[in-house]
Amino acid sequence: MTTDRADAPADLLTVLGALQDDFLGTIPLVDPTTRVPWCGRWRVKDLVVHLARIHHWAAAQARRKQETPLGRGPFVLEDLYATCAAELRDTLTELGPDAVAWTLVENGPASFWHRRQTHETLVHLWDLRTAGGLDLSIEPRIWADTVDEVVTVMQPRQERMGRMEPLPAPVGLVADDAGRSWLLGGSGAPSATVTGPAEALALLLWGRAAAADERLTVDGDAAALDDALSRRLTP
Repeated sequence: MTTDRADAPADLLTVLGALQDDFLGTIPLVDPTTRVPWCGRWRVKDLVVHLARIHHWAAAQARRKQETPLGRGPFVLEDLYATCAAELRDTLTELGPDAVAWTLVENGPASFWHRRQTHETLVHLWDLRTAGGLDLSIEPRIWADTVDEVVTVMQPRQERMGRMEPLPAPVGLVADDAGRSWLLGGSGAPSATVTGPAEALALLLWGRAAAADERLTVDGDAAALDDALSRRLTP
């Protein structure tokens, strides 16, 4: 059974701020022309601009206003990211978690963006640091919530929007370092179950890791798992 939000971190706005600080501090450590191969043709400079734009857009969504375009650049990467990260954090702090905001689902609490931007930042921080050959150490509970967001928000939304067909059978996910488990894509008996650290599971769902990752164990129909992973589980 999919675990519920009772297991989710309660301090996501604080986590978001720490991740943003880490991302900002990493920008000068990585050549901006470095390839980010799991993001198509992007280079590090594209990754930084993307995350800055997403922060700026999310701040507007939280305020239920149309965003003011940032322009095409060129940008000073550290300055751009610092400005947009602060804008998002200040906006969410000012609004408070219960303010009504535009979300990816429907109108909902501004705390939606605490979570969404935490995981957006975490995955792209992994992108940035991994592209630069740098390690990243994040608590399993945070990565586990990344998995939970895909299972409960992102994948169902992709299906509702017609971006993927329903899975023939769900896929089981077990984070053995976080004590959490999920069924991706429905209910019932899973076609396959993947067990491993929450980080590896999150990266698997976001297309940054493969089922063959040595940290993961697959039980059941490997072909069904490959089929599920080939679909647009996330935007």
